[in-house]
Amino acid sequence: MNASVKQLRVFEATARLGRLTAAADEQSMSQSAASQSLRELESTLNCPLFQRVGRELMITEAGRDMLPKVNQILHLLDSLQTPEDGPISGPLRIAASVTIASYLLPRLLAAFIRQHPEVVPDVKIENTQQVIATLEKGQAHIGLIEGPAQHRQLKITPWHEDKLEVFCHTSHPQAQAGQLLPLQLEQQRWILREDGSGTRRIFDSAMQALNIQAHVAFALNRQEAIKQSVKAGLGVGCLSQLAIIEEVKLGSLVVLNTPLELTRRFSLVIQPSHNNRLTKTFIEFVNSQTQ
Repeated sequence: MNASVKQLRVFEATARLGRLTAAADEQSMSQSAASQSLRELESTLNCPLFQRVGRELMITEAGRDMLPKVNQILHLLDSLQTPEDGPISGPLRIAASVTIASYLLPRLLAAFIRQHPEVVPDVKIENTQQVIATLEKGQAHIGLIEGPAQHRQLKITPWHEDKLEVFCHTSHPQAQAGQLLPLQLEQQRWILREDGSGTRRIFDSAMQALNIQAHVAFALNRQEAIKQSVKAGLGVGCLSQLAIIEEVKLGSLVVLNTPLELTRRFSLVIQPSHNNRLTKTFIEFVNSQTQ
């Protein structure tokens, strides 16, 4: 194989950004030069690395298999220019699930940047499934997810314990009793997170364990929309305890005891090839803050 560093950088940037024009701009090249670099790399490898879907370039299976190796090569080259005893600096691209991004990550980032002021965070908020896809494409250095996941290329490590709570408005018939029995679980109108979210996966698994079919009235991708829908009396919700703690304190929402097993662990996700000094330092920091 006789691929140049320029070709590898164009390939990595295109995979991460999804558009050749954006990759060319980032690499300070013309679009035609970037396109030529990709064609040369594909010719060297004798396989297509991207296929065009609309205005975007989608990475092929061969490209997906190659990407972690390319990332490793580029990170090793970049590390030659960064002294190990110098300050922690540079962009830190994070893809985080909604609950983590809303209730844990801001505090963690603020404390981390106080220690390492030359770090520039770039946060993308997605559901668990989307975070995994973002890490697959090399579009983030680290992912923080809420649901269980497995992946043949990504390293996924349990990180922090959380608990989902079932909750209702104070006017709900079960608010005073403060609980839902198994038969009552099946009778509720549920307002839940969308498919693909970690919260939804934990809830569905807990209901299946009791052989109960939930009647899903609404599936929403915003926690605030779920809470407001529950407050409006449209049904019963299920979210992380982190998401409803203030409303429970104020008395506008009531936690309901159920037989559902809703404990979960948040996880850290990395591309092993992206595990550079900055990523390692951030992982060590968040682990020390959330034990």
